[in-house]
Parts: sequence; structure tokens; C-alpha cells
Amino acid sequence: MDSKIEGKTILVTGATNGIGLVTARELSRMGGLVTIVSRNSDKCAVVASTINAETGNSVEFIAADLSTLAGIRQAARSFRQAHNQLHILVNNAGGFFYKRIVTPDGFEKTFALNHLNYFLLTTLLLDLLKDSTPARVVNVASASHMDARIDFDDLQGEKKYGGFRAYGQSKLANVLFTYELARQLKCTGVTINALHPGYVDTGIPLSSGFPGKIAKLSARLFAQKPEVGAQTSIYLAASSEVEGVTGKYFIDCKQVDSSPESYNNSIAEKLWKVSLNLTRNENNP
Repeated sequence: MDSKIEGKTILVTGATNGIGLVTARELSRMGGLVTIVSRNSDKCAVVASTINAETGNSVEFIAADLSTLAGIRQAARSFRQAHNQLHILVNNAGGFFYKRIVTPDGFEKTFALNHLNYFLLTTLLLDLLKDSTPARVVNVASASHMDARIDFDDLQGEKKYGGFRAYGQSKLANVLFTYELARQLKCTGVTINALHPGYVDTGIPLSSGFPGKIAKLSARLFAQKPEVGAQTSIYLAASSEVEGVTGKYFIDCKQVDSSPESYNNSIAEKLWKVSLNLTRNENNP
């Protein structure tokens, strides 16, 4: 890969396992100054130390629960205290929950972790990205968005909840957010793209119980290894081939079409406004 990221400041969320860990490790190997974010401080420390031993480059970490608004703000605040630049942000943290879980903020956890996390963390760090141009935002979405719709009358799954339905909606929200932010950041030097990593044994958080056990077994038997699934994230973060490319969706390091619903600008604009309201965030590019 033709890349020029040596010395660039990089933030990767959900980087203590799966494709997030591989992405952080390989970007560090390329010479990037990587900070990882995950919930567990001890696990973060172990992963940061392991990557350092493998790559010879120091890796910083921030322990924060990105399913909560306080955790997202803490992560942004901690990063800003340590850095005045951000060249590459990889929004990777996410989860799948068979049963409906409510966060301390009163949000359904899939929507909170998979969408509001991407939205709020990115907008809180947007001025650093703008000050570090050329800069990139990489959003790990999923092909699960293809048949999804944004149900503005039941975003939190209070009327009707299903794990796959909630996950698909959150991944569609990732793509809509990507396209809307790309429109807002046109000509700023900050690019933002989304991707589907494939069916990967990522270690993504799953609810307990029989369905979760079946899903984990299926992943071990049939899913790609994280080293394969991380390739498109690494490509979008580092490759010179996508320099200046923005507002696109990628699979296997190739630009492809996302769902027809994802190109609906009015839905993207409405989701942006709703997300601003839900996060009580005044940052708006």
C-alpha cells in the first residue's frame, strides 16, 4: 500500500479486539502515532503494550464507555488534552444486542453505541481534524444497512425491538452520517468514508444467552479473520489512492454503491438534526 502516515496522529475506537485492534496495530506499524479507545482500562493497557512490542512505536490509550454521552465526551476531552492535531479518526467501536438495553442516558444501546458515538465523537473533534488537513474520518458500517430504514417514530426500539433490526438501522445511520458530513465538509480538506468489513469474527459485544452462543460459534466457523476484515479500514485510513475521496462506501477496498435509502438527503438531514438534539451537542460544521 502506498501510504504516507508516518508521524500522523490517529485515533481508533473499539481497538482492543477484532478489526479495531488490527487496524490500530497496522497503522502503528506504518509509523502513525496511534491512540486507542475502549471501555476497559486494563485491557487497553495490555493491547497498547502489545502493539508497542510488535511495532516499536508507542501507542496511547483512553479508557471510556462510548455507549454513553459522558464517556464519549470524556474520550474527546482526554484526546484534546494530549493532542492538538488529529489526522485520522477511525470510528470502529460497536455492538449487537439481541435484547433491548437502555443506556444511562435513556437511549437504546445499539443506537447509542453504533450511531450516536460516531456522531458525537466526530463532531467534538471536528475542529482538530480541520486544523490537521488533509485529514480523514473512516466509519466502519456494515452491509446490514442495505435493507434497513430509519424509523424516526421509534428510533429507540420502544414500540418494537429486534436485534437485527436495531443493528441494521444503526449501520444505515453510519452511512447517512458519512454522506451528510461529507457534504458539510466539502472543500475543507477533511474526507469521510464508510465501509463494510465483511463477515468477520470481530469479538463484537453480544448479549448473553443461546442466540449469542450460536452467533459466536458461527463466527468462529465461518467468519473471516480480523486481519482480513481490517484491510478496508486500513486502506481508507492510509492509502494514497483515496486521497481527496469523500462521501463514498467501500467493500474490499473498492468503492461500491450503498443502499438506495442511504442516498436520501432529506433523511440524512433529519437524522443529523435529531442526533444533535439527542446529544445536546452544539458543535456543527
